[in-house]
Amino acid sequence: MPDILHNAKARRDYEILETVEAGLVLRGTEVKSLRAGRGQITEAFARIEKGQAWLYSAHIDEYSHGNVYNHIPKTPRRLLLNKSEIRRLEGLTNIKGHALVPLAFYWKGNRVKVRLAVGRGKDFGDKREDLKKREADREVQRVLSSLRKGR
Repeated sequence: MPDILHNAKARRDYEILETVEAGLVLRGTEVKSLRAGRGQITEAFARIEKGQAWLYSAHIDEYSHGNVYNHIPKTPRRLLLNKSEIRRLEGLTNIKGHALVPLAFYWKGNRVKVRLAVGRGKDFGDKREDLKKREADREVQRVLSSLRKGR
């Protein structure tokens, strides 16, 4: 199932430790805007506050055919999780250097779900190592494919 919105920066900036699926409380115009693929979550993050999970800085464009009841694009949105999941995520994110970031919005039936990840922030050296590893893997694949073709 393809993602509605995808956060490409998350895997680059964070080492993903664990992922979890969460529901999202949305208004009608927000859902219609997401159906059109109009939004952005690259700067978004989640927090646990007073026993509830909240998503901040997720930008869902205003619905083009909306009226005076149209939504505010960057309003905090509540995430739907079980109490036990919230407590576990709160414990993981209280560790220094860990954050709760959204990876993607996607459809599950007729509902919008968000794939959340607990990530540890990468420093510049970690990012360079990942780049070197990816380049080495590509080179190995090139050599293997050329050997299969008999060149």
